[in-house]
Amino acid sequence: MIAAIKPAGSNTRGLLAYLYGPGRHDEHTDPHIVAGFAMLGMPDPGRDENATLTQLARHLDAPVRLRNSEFGKKVTDHVWHCPVRAAPEDRHLSDTEWAEIAQRIVEAAGIAPPGDDLSCRWIAVRHADDHIHILATTIREDGRRPTLHDSGLRVGDACRQIEKDYGLRRLKKGDGTASRRPTQAEMHKAHRLGWQQTSREWLQDRIRTAIPHASDAEELLAYLQADGIAVKPRRGPSGDLLGYAVGRPGDVNDNGEQIYHPGGKIAPDLTLPKLRARLEATAPEEHPTARRNRPASPWEQATDALDALHTDMNGDDTLIQAHIAALGELIEVTAQKAPAGLRPELHAASRTFARAQRSQVEAEHQAAHVLRAAVRDVAHTATGPDGSVLAALTAALVWATIVAARWHEAKQQAQQAEAARRAVQHLQMATEQALVPVLEELAPRHLQEYVSRSLAHDVRATVPDHAERILADTAWPALATVLSDAEARGHQPRQLLKEAAVQRELISARQPARVLVTRIQHAGRNPIPNRRAEAARRHTSTGAWSDGGAAPAPQPTVLSPASGRNRSRR
Repeated sequence: MIAAIKPAGSNTRGLLAYLYGPGRHDEHTDPHIVAGFAMLGMPDPGRDENATLTQLARHLDAPVRLRNSEFGKKVTDHVWHCPVRAAPEDRHLSDTEWAEIAQRIVEAAGIAPPGDDLSCRWIAVRHADDHIHILATTIREDGRRPTLHDSGLRVGDACRQIEKDYGLRRLKKGDGTASRRPTQAEMHKAHRLGWQQTSREWLQDRIRTAIPHASDAEELLAYLQADGIAVKPRRGPSGDLLGYAVGRPGDVNDNGEQIYHPGGKIAPDLTLPKLRARLEATAPEEHPTARRNRPASPWEQATDALDALHTDMNGDDTLIQAHIAALGELIEVTAQKAPAGLRPELHAASRTFARAQRSQVEAEHQAAHVLRAAVRDVAHTATGPDGSVLAALTAALVWATIVAARWHEAKQQAQQAEAARRAVQHLQMATEQALVPVLEELAPRHLQEYVSRSLAHDVRATVPDHAERILADTAWPALATVLSDAEARGHQPRQLLKEAAVQRELISARQPARVLVTRIQHAGRNPIPNRRAEAARRHTSTGAWSDGGAAPAPQPTVLSPASGRNRSRR
């Protein structure tokens, strides 16, 4: 059940005309009052043909007129409006049940506290099966204003309890960090103009698209402006940026003027101070050795950063929140750079995960500099990833998002946890698509039987709890081929399996062999140098040993039929 408190209005008669009218699309049927304040004593215009809306409006406004006559400053923001809507799958509620619900809503909001005979005047009008509208005038009978601070939170808590008491769909409790819901006016305007999203929803997507490409707030605004978005910066006398607002092209008021929305009204984490904290967090100076050891591909750097993420998710909450925010940026930039076939699922994952990127925990963005640096590198790369690298990255994104969902759940952040779980579903679909060409490339390659048996023995010895599921997976032949390739590069299959199982637990994996294919391809991509062979090569290049004799011929490498492993004769 959703109760959406609207901005305060000034025209009681006008709102009644809407509630009792046919609606914008003739959707209003049988409008009538189901509940009201104790001393209502007025006939219902929906039931009595002699009753008028003007009479009802004057009756509701009586305390307002009395106060305005006694005080010089008139009250003009006295109309409180709150639609209360049940979920589509909820059962039909009777007028009596809606009356009880309306009473609980006005009590929670502070409009009519229990036992208060001097509270505000209010009515609840029903003109559809699935919702009511509560209208109140916010001047009490004693002339004072009611206490409505944080009324939205109290009403939300009341709705959660109503859902439980009436057996309705149970929604997640909010924490005040969600984006504002689109208003009816915004939704009708979008429908009229043929837009799929309201202006604020559209602008939020565009800002989140731009964030990975910017290193500071000024650069972000320039990127948005270059993208055709109307930008209205607010600057101080010194020229420093103090705030900003953005507008959607074509979104104008009745005078043809551009409508602007401040960042904080679009989403709580898009205010200028929060964007600055995220974008301008500086990374520590990198050691030259670390720079030399960095993978050549930005995509591989991003996967490496995600590999280290699960260890970073066990620390301070502010650090974890910073990594989750950066994870959302990586999902977004991957969606932008991925092949066209994967973009719909990745974009859906990015939009869904945006709700999981923010919570009441203040992020220490400096802690996520490694992951954010990988995001910037991917954003500025001109080439997309090859098949196996993309599959490894999307699989790593799946696991990182699962870890984020579990953290949110442990912190009882229900909305964020639900958003992360829904993002996982989209990422899993993208990973399945990314794996198709990888498995097709591995399919024609067939290992000898004794090699496959030996690798199966390694699986049973390393991950015994998941061995049967891995070996029964249709992707097991591909995994065996990947393990064999990695072994040829000098890696130990058991060590690779052990590390992969630590980095990504396999209990939640629907097809564990597919998960391991991407993990081991990434971990075993580079050959391990053979120190003895390298020493022999250096000596051979000199043409003689130190004693002046000729360099001995290198010993041949033979395949041991007993184990299927490459052995080097001493």
